[in-house]
Amino acid sequence: MRMSCRWPILAVSIIISLGSFAQAQTVRIAKQYGISYLPLTIMEERHLLEQQAQKLGLEVKTEWVKLASGAPMNDAIISGSLDFASGGVGPLLTVWSKTRGHLDVKGVAALNSMPLYLNTTKPEIKSLKDFTENDRIALPAIKVSIQAITLQMAAEQTFGPGQQNKLDALTVSLGHPDGMAQLLGGKSGIDAHFTSAPFMYQELDDKRVHRILSSYDVLGGPHTFNVVWTTSKYATGHPKIVQAFVAALDEAMKQITADPKSAAADWIHSESSKLPAQEVERIIRLPENEWTTVPKKIMAYAEFMARTGMISKPARWEDVFFDTMHGRPGS
Repeated sequence: MRMSCRWPILAVSIIISLGSFAQAQTVRIAKQYGISYLPLTIMEERHLLEQQAQKLGLEVKTEWVKLASGAPMNDAIISGSLDFASGGVGPLLTVWSKTRGHLDVKGVAALNSMPLYLNTTKPEIKSLKDFTENDRIALPAIKVSIQAITLQMAAEQTFGPGQQNKLDALTVSLGHPDGMAQLLGGKSGIDAHFTSAPFMYQELDDKRVHRILSSYDVLGGPHTFNVVWTTSKYATGHPKIVQAFVAALDEAMKQITADPKSAAADWIHSESSKLPAQEVERIIRLPENEWTTVPKKIMAYAEFMARTGMISKPARWEDVFFDTMHGRPGS
């Protein structure tokens, strides 16, 4: 009798379990190359989104893809083939402006505050004024990447009002790994690279390379580098997933700060990186690299992009982000 009573209970449990699995929602997330996406890597490696979603009574599966720059991110989010895109502030502001009144893409959270370095192998290039028409500057995407926009801001500061596009003709779209390889290879014509961690630090390990500028100099201090964004349609239709996503990011930030060594190991594993673990940990710990969801200096980019005709200007940084960030100290 005991056996016969237990079997129906077991069967019901299996049915419930299978039903839960069948109802699991797939969340499609994209990230790019570099250690600046470490919070997303920790989310992926440690299944933090799945855990946070479970706390809210949801079963989710995640699909992670990697794209080289913000432009394909925006194409994917507009086409509906992604749920969460990630990239620099420039691509976020571009897609926010482009989709106002229909998809209404907005930022979910920042991923960090980190500088970008413009490095070169040419000893004679000490500032932007030293570039010639024979030089080539690699960056993730011409015109729209955060590196491209920061370069335009720096050009305006260097050459004067209306001169923000002075160096655009020298820029070449290359993903960070390819940009570094071509800079250090010395045979492609690429003699400068506007890039991010860890690539900018790796380049500076080569004695031929020196830094021309840091984006912190251009922006007047620490600023958000990377952010995550989605459409208003997705956020409205999946509020608990967005809530779980932000909670997972917050947890990732805590874990990175509490144990940079373990975070470095996860990043190396995820990226199949050949960088020494101690070097990755050093980069994570650098004071200039802050792991935070709080947006910083968003309006500095927005005001420049609006003034130069790239976007319509938001009245405040909160216009660009969902209310998931509105209660936190902002830009």
